Amino acid sequence: MDSDNNLDSNKPTHLKRGIHILPSLFTTGNVFCGFYAFIAVFNDQHYLAAWAIVVALIFDVLDGRIARLTKTTSAFGAQYDSLADVISFGMAPAFLAYSWVMKPFNRVGWMAAFLFLLCAALRLARFNITKPDIKGDHFIGLPTPAAAAVLASLVIGFEDLFATRINPIVMVVVVYSLAFLMVSNIKYPAMKKLDFRKRVAFPRFLFVILFIYVLATIPRIALFVLSFSYIVVGPISHLISSKRLEKSELAENITPPPDNS
Repeated sequence: MDSDNNLDSNKPTHLKRGIHILPSLFTTGNVFCGFYAFIAVFNDQHYLAAWAIVVALIFDVLDGRIARLTKTTSAFGAQYDSLADVISFGMAPAFLAYSWVMKPFNRVGWMAAFLFLLCAALRLARFNITKPDIKGDHFIGLPTPAAAAVLASLVIGFEDLFATRINPIVMVVVVYSLAFLMVSNIKYPAMKKLDFRKRVAFPRFLFVILFIYVLATIPRIALFVLSFSYIVVGPISHLISSKRLEKSELAENITPPPDNS
């Protein structure tokens, strides 16, 4: 990432090297999808709004991947991406969830939506100040795109497969749970180190093909299964690591009796 640490703090900062067009275009696509999700919700087109968030998720994955492959990462791109994520994965899904089923709860409903937005913004702010070596292996807290994907997949699944809407109480619980996970210290695996240029084992290649096939064949179900699976990976891994830590600490505390012979 580019740095402007040598600039005089009393002078206005400016972009010395310009803006990288290609990744910024994908980030702009992310912003457009988030904005379109608002328009769709205003028109009571919740199904289209949910799909707009999904497309924004695709743009979000591509802009970072392209920036790393083309070596065009920059401080501007990182900040632009975070602002886009607040719109597409913070405000848009919160507004969608409230308009879809949480309106009957009045203050409880819009406060739950606001909490989701607030935690998404806090999550992104914490991510921006996290050291790169920490961010490389895992995310601290549930990533905002994953949380938005869960809400979007719920709307898509219930609107399309069941032709109904989820129970509002269940939706409120889901929104609160996602908000808590975003600001928690639970670690989630990061996929940034996946390099498609490297050779992989044949079984892993078959797994990737199967993954793409399932996603293309039953995208509505696959979207929910994938997002929900990623959500539960963090807490399960956290519980397993906590138990292992307790066992290791217990083993260290148990010392053999002194030999008096």
